[in-house]
Amino acid sequence: MASRSPRRPPRRVARAAPLAGLLTALLAPAIAAAAAAAAEDITPFRASYEWLWHGAAVAISTLQLVHREGDVWVYSSSSEPRGLGHLYPMQPPRLQSVLRITDQGVQPLSFHADAGSVAHNADVSFDWQMHRATGVYEGASVDLPISNGVQDDLSVQIALIVDLLRGQTPENLSMIDKDTLRDYRYQREGQAAIDTALGHIDTVIYSSQHPGSPRVTRFWCAPSAGYLPVRVEQKRLDSVEWSMQIRSLQRN
Repeated sequence: MASRSPRRPPRRVARAAPLAGLLTALLAPAIAAAAAAAAEDITPFRASYEWLWHGAAVAISTLQLVHREGDVWVYSSSSEPRGLGHLYPMQPPRLQSVLRITDQGVQPLSFHADAGSVAHNADVSFDWQMHRATGVYEGASVDLPISNGVQDDLSVQIALIVDLLRGQTPENLSMIDKDTLRDYRYQREGQAAIDTALGHIDTVIYSSQHPGSPRVTRFWCAPSAGYLPVRVEQKRLDSVEWSMQIRSLQRN
């Protein structure tokens, strides 16, 4: 574009520059805050996955995140047997986590698992004022001290998504495991475009592993789907024990 000579006297242009700079300085924090808020938004969703055990279909799992009120959400998981899954004597568990999503991250409030058997059920409450988790988990009595970052089987999934939405990668997360806490190390492994039931999707790959364990769980998280994993697999050494592939997704 050709340049033009200014029609106004140079002194007026000189006065406008500081004003523009002042407006930018005043508006920048608001713009940055709005951008950060938008990046941190998590929306309700309902997703279904095909669950494979050593390559064989065993269940269709449905994961649903519902906003209850304020900063309280409910995340649930249910599964229906498919294929070889009908041969399992125990019904697939139904899980529910009531949790809070705040500026500090994700805090589970309660975790419930119904597997149709007392030995595999769970009912745990998290008291963040007393920093204690109490209840029963797969037949074991739970009474544990907890600190920020401790999650249950379901809330840990939302904690990962929330961190990624906020531009962070969790390095370590602790999770209730019966009457103990297990630490998991998370790291980014790269990115890949993969074929899914939703189409060809760009993903970022993250892994989690308990120190000393031969098992590694990998998540293919899709930024276009709010960092929801579209594929999950667990490997023991070089063998894939199980995997989950997304089949459908509804986001509110």
